[in-house]
Amino acid sequence: MARPPAPPPPAPATLSDRYARRGVSARKEAVQAAVAASDPGLFPRAFCKVVPDVLGGDPAQCLVMHADGAGTKSALAYLQYRETGDPAVFRGIAQDALVMNVDDMLCVGCLGPFAFSNTIGRNARLVPGEVIRELIAGFEEQAALFARWGIGLRLTGGETADVGDLVRTVIVDSTAVARMARADVIQSTGVRPGHIIVGLASFGQTSYEPRYNSGIGSNGLTSARHDLLHAVYGERYPETVEPGMPAELRYSGPFRLGDPLPDAPATVGEALLAPTRTYAPVIAALLAEHRPRVAALVHCTGGGQTKTLRAGEGIHFVKDAPFPPPPVFATIQRVTGTPWRDMYQVFNMGHRMEVIGDPALLPALEALGREFRLEVRQVGHCEASPDGRNRVTLHTPGGVETFE
Repeated sequence: MARPPAPPPPAPATLSDRYARRGVSARKEAVQAAVAASDPGLFPRAFCKVVPDVLGGDPAQCLVMHADGAGTKSALAYLQYRETGDPAVFRGIAQDALVMNVDDMLCVGCLGPFAFSNTIGRNARLVPGEVIRELIAGFEEQAALFARWGIGLRLTGGETADVGDLVRTVIVDSTAVARMARADVIQSTGVRPGHIIVGLASFGQTSYEPRYNSGIGSNGLTSARHDLLHAVYGERYPETVEPGMPAELRYSGPFRLGDPLPDAPATVGEALLAPTRTYAPVIAALLAEHRPRVAALVHCTGGGQTKTLRAGEGIHFVKDAPFPPPPVFATIQRVTGTPWRDMYQVFNMGHRMEVIGDPALLPALEALGREFRLEVRQVGHCEASPDGRNRVTLHTPGGVETFE
């Protein structure tokens, strides 16, 4: 008697499913719902909170504020620190926390000067003072780098709290504020059919970076850490695992930190810890000459390539020529079997900043790309949405996906 056919293998768990089971929300729906009734500021479609100039009282001015941090990437730095004994790895975490604020503020056309404050929570039993010193040194390095580009960034101190009952290792957050003319705010409402979408690469090595950057940024690191790294790290450092996380989701990958990342000039640890690239010098140079042609700037962080949905009204964003996935993202997808659709909703997948506007922007951006050794390409274009709702159509290695 013939045996019945074997049932098909189960579909790979989506990244959103694994995120939820790890105690993380990829798109933060609950948070968005909680703040839905909050004051949206002067320009609700802008990528930062913009409020009246309550400090100076000038109706022609406004204040731009943002708060963000390095997220669970600090747990990766903790692993590397414990494995090597070198606290300097935390300088990159300082850069992550700073850039995640400043580059969101760039999206409204804000070029500073910025006042910047940090908030560090640590388990003092596990995270000693030498780590705090390196974090502060990292912030100071970034301020000096911004000064070289003519962008003011004043460090105003911060708070380091010993909260071992709440924080298992260390968390690094920050807040930035700047003042600018209301007339100069890029509201992202001016996107029109016929505009182009230009992506600025998140990977490679720019003229202002000391080494190869994998492009990972500071989003999706809970998934990247547990999906790529070996179970040995959970055994050695249980403080880096949320106690309620299912065992099969804890450090379930094949790699050690020092293993080479396939197809990349970096180890897995170096790739995952690559500091979040800032686009500040590029955007500053672009806006100095071409601000009127820029309809929107989109920082593809939380939400990945769907972040573009926040720009414009009634626009179909067609991304039919995105960057091929850099090695770090290709490896995550290959190891986990995650559907490509999920990958593009969580990670930037190759470009973390988009410039949307007049087609004449492309040669200007290509010239800036050559100047800064930054890969630039037109990744798509804008069309009218037939039903008036924003949508993104994205060509991925797994096929064409549409997001609303």
